[in-house]
Amino acid sequence: MTVVLKYLLACAAGYFIGNLAPSYFLGKLLRKIDIREHGSGNAGATNTFRVLGTSAGVIVFICDILKGVLAVYIGLWLTGSSLGGMLTGGFAVAGHNWPVVLSFKGGKGIASSFGLILVLFPAIGLILFFIALIVVLLSRYVSMGSISAAILFPILLAVFGQPWELCFIALLLAGMAVLRHRENIQRLRQGTENQVSFLKKRGR
Repeated sequence: MTVVLKYLLACAAGYFIGNLAPSYFLGKLLRKIDIREHGSGNAGATNTFRVLGTSAGVIVFICDILKGVLAVYIGLWLTGSSLGGMLTGGFAVAGHNWPVVLSFKGGKGIASSFGLILVLFPAIGLILFFIALIVVLLSRYVSMGSISAAILFPILLAVFGQPWELCFIALLLAGMAVLRHRENIQRLRQGTENQVSFLKKRGR
């Protein structure tokens, strides 16, 4: 198998993995609904928390992270390079965001991107996690924490001296994250974005 074919196969595998949507399946299994027709309309962990509850949200969050992890390991195995792992993980994020099996209406790719980062850049992953957590705790906006971490990812790769091609892919991932959060950004500007509450319980 040629090197080019290995990379193409790895990217195709990554996109296929990204198409696996645990939020969609749990919505059908638990409530017989399409998660994309409720809440924010996003097939990701945050909307699952809101629509299906904490347990389902945690399951989806972990599964979406594992999608990124699995894709990266497949890329590393097929290509033997960090570039291959990064590309495969990136295609998994793209598959999560725009899944062909769900008419290209998926999630926002933050958890899957985090899985990619944890495998290839664990130290940077921890830094981004704590930055995102602090932003969320201070602002009470999950979207602001996600966007902040996404934008900082390529910057930290450059600061830590990673190869330019990895920084470029990270920049593309950041661009995808900002694109998928464009409605959140608009609501943040308008002051209408949903905040999370850490003190009071949800009313019934």
